[in-house]
Amino acid sequence: MDTEKIKQLKEEKGVVLVEFYATWCPHCQRMMPIVAEVKEKFEGKAPVYQFDIDKNTEFADSLDVQSIPTFIIFDKGEPVWRTAGELTAEQLSSELEKALG
Repeated sequence: MDTEKIKQLKEEKGVVLVEFYATWCPHCQRMMPIVAEVKEKFEGKAPVYQFDIDKNTEFADSLDVQSIPTFIIFDKGEPVWRTAGELTAEQLSSELEKALG
């Protein structure tokens, strides 16, 4: 199943934001409304995928996710930006805008 997720990401034609989180992580919980806001703002422009690290361990390992929350922006299936930790909606939006060009 995780191999399928990687394959899908590699086949995405445009810009995609991926977040790895955990339900027990307080930083991730604080990011939930921010990610929801960004997801809504970029609807139709850039999909936002969220993966629970506890349910997607293999997938997270394949992308070398060391801490949560981790955000990775892919463009045409290749990672172009990544960071870990809490961000503002403005910071996250700004990075997506840059990736969208």
